[in-house]
Amino acid sequence: MARINLLPWREQLREERKQRFLVALAGVLIVAAGVVFLGDQYFSNAIERQDARNAFIKKEIAVLDARIKEISELKTRREQLIERMKIIQDLQGNRPIIGRVFDQLVRTLPDGVYFTALKMKGKSISIVGAAESNNRVSNLMRNLDASDWLTSPNLTEVKSVTAGAVDQANVFQLTVQQTQPKLEAEEAKK
Repeated sequence: MARINLLPWREQLREERKQRFLVALAGVLIVAAGVVFLGDQYFSNAIERQDARNAFIKKEIAVLDARIKEISELKTRREQLIERMKIIQDLQGNRPIIGRVFDQLVRTLPDGVYFTALKMKGKSISIVGAAESNNRVSNLMRNLDASDWLTSPNLTEVKSVTAGAVDQANVFQLTVQQTQPKLEAEEAKK
C-alpha cells in the first residue's frame, strides 16, 4: 500500500485558517477603530455645537441684561422728571395764591392797625402787629375770619405798650390759616 502523509496538508489548512482568522481579526479591528473614531468625531462636533449655542445664549443674555438695566435707569429718570414736573406745576399753580393772601391781608386790615412782621410756615401765617385799641384787634380777627382765603384766626398775645405820654398802642400776635376757596368747595362735595 502506498503511504500518504496527510499531516503537511492539515498543517497547511491550519495555516490558511489561521491566516484568514488574522486577516478577519485585523479587518474587524480596523472597522471597530473606524467606528470608534467616527463616534468620537460625531460627539465632539455635537459638544462643540452645544458650546457654541451656550456661548451665543450667554452673549444674548448679557445684551438683554444691559437693556433691562438701561430700561430701569430710564424708568427712574422718568419718575424723577415726573416728580420735578409735578413740583413745577404745583409752584406755578400756587404762584398767584401768595398774591391773593397778601391782598386778603390788606383788605382785612382795619384803620388804626398795622403789621410789623409776617411769617408763613406751610399754611400757617404768624402775624405781629400793633393796634390803637383792643377793639381794632377784634375787628381784624372778625375780618380775617370772614375772608375766603384766611380762616381760624387765633390771638396768642396782646400787650399794652406806652410810647410816650400820649401815644398808647396794643402790640398783638396772632396766627391764621391760609386756605383756598376752590379746594374747600371740592372737599365739601366729596
